[in-house]
Amino acid sequence: MKNEFIEHHLNMNRRKFLSNLSVGVGSLALGSLLIPDIFSKNTDEAAFIPGVPHFAPKAKRIIYLFQNGAPSQLESFDYKPKLREMMGQELPASIRMGQRLTGMTAGQSSFPLVGSYYDFKQYGASRAWISDLFPHTAKIVDDICIVRSMFTEAINHDPALTFFQTGAQQGNRASFGSWMSYGLGSENKNLPAFCVLLSRGKGNGQGVYSKLWSNGFLDSIHQGVQFSSGESPVLYLNNPEGIDMANRRQMLDQLAALNDQSYKEFGDPEISTKIQQYEMAYRMQTAVPELTDLSKESDDIIKLYGPECLVPGTFAANCLLARKLSESGVRFIQLYHQGWDQHGNLPNEMAGQAKDVDRASAALITDLKQRGLLDETLVIWGGEFGRTNYCQGKIEANNYGRDHHPRSFSIWMAGGGVKSGIVYGETDEFGYNIIKDPVHVHDFHATVLHLMGLDHEKLTYKHQGRRYRLTDVAGKVIPGLMA
Repeated sequence: MKNEFIEHHLNMNRRKFLSNLSVGVGSLALGSLLIPDIFSKNTDEAAFIPGVPHFAPKAKRIIYLFQNGAPSQLESFDYKPKLREMMGQELPASIRMGQRLTGMTAGQSSFPLVGSYYDFKQYGASRAWISDLFPHTAKIVDDICIVRSMFTEAINHDPALTFFQTGAQQGNRASFGSWMSYGLGSENKNLPAFCVLLSRGKGNGQGVYSKLWSNGFLDSIHQGVQFSSGESPVLYLNNPEGIDMANRRQMLDQLAALNDQSYKEFGDPEISTKIQQYEMAYRMQTAVPELTDLSKESDDIIKLYGPECLVPGTFAANCLLARKLSESGVRFIQLYHQGWDQHGNLPNEMAGQAKDVDRASAALITDLKQRGLLDETLVIWGGEFGRTNYCQGKIEANNYGRDHHPRSFSIWMAGGGVKSGIVYGETDEFGYNIIKDPVHVHDFHATVLHLMGLDHEKLTYKHQGRRYRLTDVAGKVIPGLMA
């Protein structure tokens, strides 16, 4: 329970409380009383200075290209020729080791291994194996760090997706971007610290929902601001018909005065937050239209990202917008690209999904690099878990599907202090279990926070009597991922 909530029920603020108490005990005696201050902020917030990192950061901003639905690592960045050699043969029990399965394949009497329909080649100084589905990513392989040893406990989409976004499998927790907003704030007073962009691919989509960019128990000023692909990129930002900027300014001034009076009476911090949100919306009225206008981009940039970058709501357009937001000082930009859930028809659907994102993802890295922004911008690409090495359903000559696999999967990272041109971690020859350098979701969060200059054990917030953090009670920084 918030301390200010106590004030609300007592219907008096701190000043009234102290003045009333001093009548009985005397101001001198009151000053020497060794009693807990029930109206002070929690010790975590008192010790933490918003906007000031714990140590020198390697990155200033994050662009997170989340591939919702879980792209198969076995058709992208984890080459396993053994699966082709053993095509159709049974997954050895010694490899599975009794791992629990989803309800979609738990009833199968057989678990036939299936190799990638697509070929792999080696690229870059690291000689990293990359699927033919990602030719543009292959060209920037020396700028990225491929992590092949991610793992999670969650086996279904909702808890796994929520885990990556909030550090917990259940809802009502503060999201990754909200923690960044709380810890570091925004570099641009005219834009929010945390922005969200959505796109949908050609494949089978898993939905996303606003709890993924919720502020949770943090002040609502830290909630992600969603941009849409319609005429109004941010809903309810424009003035109503008949209201000009002067009218809006006068209205906000009057509203702020009323809210300030309410705050002085009740002490509810959400009142102050509302004032800040109204003021932010007013400033965004000028900043957002210019940011979301992609028509002024040069022909070279359009060619780099591809023609789809001029179609609002596409992944390419969102990547270009993410670059502009990051360049303007937005701390955390979260992209969600839906459609990666290939339980069947994987060769066809995944080809379409990869075509949606490959060029624009690589273009974003190239664009940031040529602007001198990559070193201070951390870019992350990946989904919520991986896919099984065995087929879900029946194997056909050119068709198969893969179920969820939380025990090992791949992501990539670039810029922002990440070691470039390397492959980190390794799975067994079946692509089923991690055999070298595992990276848990909490480790991933701890490492990203560290790159941003934040100690994951110190970035805490006290709520309902407990100190919460993004990494819960676990997580360790992975030095091998950092330059």
